Parts: sequence; C-alpha cells; structure tokens
Amino acid sequence: MKRASVLALGATAVNGATHFSETFGKGWEDRWTVSTWKDAEGTSGKWEATAGKWFSDEAEDTGIQTAEDSRFFGISSSFDKFTNEGKDMIVQYQVKYEKDVECGGGYLKMGPKPDDLKTFGDPTAYNIMFGPDKCGSTKRTHLIFQYKGKNVLKKTDLPYKQEGEGTSHLYRLTVKPDNTVEVDIDQENVYKGNMKEDWELLEPKEISDPEDKKPEDWVDSAMMDDPEDKKPEDWVTEQKVVDPEAKKPDDWDDDEDGEWEAPTIDNPEFKGEWYVKRIDNPAYKGVWEARKIANPDFVDDDAVYKYTDFSFIGFDLWQVKGGSIFDNIIITDDKA
Repeated sequence: MKRASVLALGATAVNGATHFSETFGKGWEDRWTVSTWKDAEGTSGKWEATAGKWFSDEAEDTGIQTAEDSRFFGISSSFDKFTNEGKDMIVQYQVKYEKDVECGGGYLKMGPKPDDLKTFGDPTAYNIMFGPDKCGSTKRTHLIFQYKGKNVLKKTDLPYKQEGEGTSHLYRLTVKPDNTVEVDIDQENVYKGNMKEDWELLEPKEISDPEDKKPEDWVDSAMMDDPEDKKPEDWVTEQKVVDPEAKKPDDWDDDEDGEWEAPTIDNPEFKGEWYVKRIDNPAYKGVWEARKIANPDFVDDDAVYKYTDFSFIGFDLWQVKGGSIFDNIIITDDKA
C-alpha cells in the first residue's frame, strides 16, 4: 500500500470516498495523539514506529508498536466527520503480534471525536469496536456495536487469528445499509450476517406473559423413584465390622490403657449405598414455559447500521505482553 496521509472527506478512491487512510509514514506523530488517560497511574505504555523483527521492506512495513509489557496503550486520530447512512462502510487494518500477548487486545475503536483526544480511553464513547482480543483461553475477534448508548457484543464469537507467530493479519469489516455485516480476516470471509439477528440491539419481539402461571398440578419431574423397587433384605450397608481375629493383648492394663476395643476392618459383605431405581415419570408434562405475548417495548429499526458521526479512530488497549504492530488503516465506502 502506498504511503498516504489522512485524506479529507470526499477524496475519491475509484468511485467512492476514502474518509481516512494511514500507513504510518513520515509525519505520523503529527496526525496521531497519544492518550494520557493512564498517566496519573503510571501505567501508560509507549508507542514506537518500527517494522519489527520480520519485514519485507522496512520503510513500507513500518507501523506503530506497543513497546512495553503490562501497560495500557491509547492513541487516536481524528478526521472530517461523516455518516455511513445509505452506503457501505469498510474499515480495514493490519496487525502483527510478534509474541503472544497472553492477555490483551489488538482492536480499534471509531466514533464521534472526543473533545480532547488526549483523554481517549475506556470511558470514551464509540460507535464500533473491532479486532482481536485474548485473555488466557478466551480468544475472539471482537465486534461491538453501540446502539442507543449501549455497547452490544455479538451473540457468538468470531474466530481469533493472532497466535503470536509474527505474521501480519488483515482485518476487514464491512457494514451495509441493509443492516448486514461482513468480516474478513486475511481476505477470508469468517462472518456474514444481520445486525438485528446476531446482536441484541433491539428489544425482543415477544416476551413471556407475566400473568401466565404454572398450573399447580403441573409435573415437571421427568424421572421418579420406582414404587415397586425395594431394598433386598440381605443388602449390607455397614462398611466396617469388628475384626473377629483381634484379641486383647496380654499386657493390656485397663486401668492404665483404658477399656480395650477391638479394631475394625472393611466389611467383606458391604454392597454400598442402596438407591431406589429411577423410572420415567408417567405424569411428566415437560418443562413449563409461560406463553409468549407481544413485547410492548419492542420498536423495530431498519437502520441499526447507521451512525451520524464518525470522526475519530483509535487503539485503546491493555496488553500483558506488548510488541503488537499496527499498520495500513483505511476507512472507505468502496471495496475497490
């Protein structure tokens, strides 16, 4: 990708608009603002421009790297405000984990520009959060949409590609005006679906009727004790018995040693705890559920995809192991 500075709203890329483009070439520090959100706690991490350990062309492959371990990393850039109403929005960027992050993220956030980019951090409101996230065995590619002030996670996780092997991975998010979303990682489609179906953005169309009550004679136990099953008369439940071979020692003195008691041994006749046999309950009616009724709070929205203000993009991350390199960011409305 050729090096480019931030492009103004309306700059053309083929037949579409490129709202933002960054390859971290010369002067990138002037286009990005490092967050001071965690400075007071002494946990802010440093960003460095580097191509890392492995690269093809050092100048072309230079990005910005999280340069310390166990730190919060915040950095953002602003651009001319735009809305994605009525058109596709494509967000693409590249990230390379040069070592296992162990616990941390590599995702970006975008939305309305904060009053001061230096305050950018976890409390900052955003429209979309997108990219890899891992902590221990929990691994996923995050995709969160803000809707009416609430950040909503996807119901199921997207695949995780960052295994710390030093390979750059390319993440692409496409949001369409029909409320559908596509996610491609390394130019392989890993998800295609509908925001209204796969995110709980809207209230459910139906809810359980609060007036519906379970009948008193409803039987919801699928199994029952067999009334015909009886414990056999010869069933032995004693685990220990007095050792019949034990004899009181000849030198045992009851006054000094106390009353002698024969030791116990495992009972060879012991059969274990007896349990009555379980059988199907003929009166079982199944799991009771209240009947469904229309949700009075449900309001449909055919434009859940739409945001009126995109004007900043940034990385707000915690990483146990740093070393992640970010590069080649673009926001556009045309795939070409």
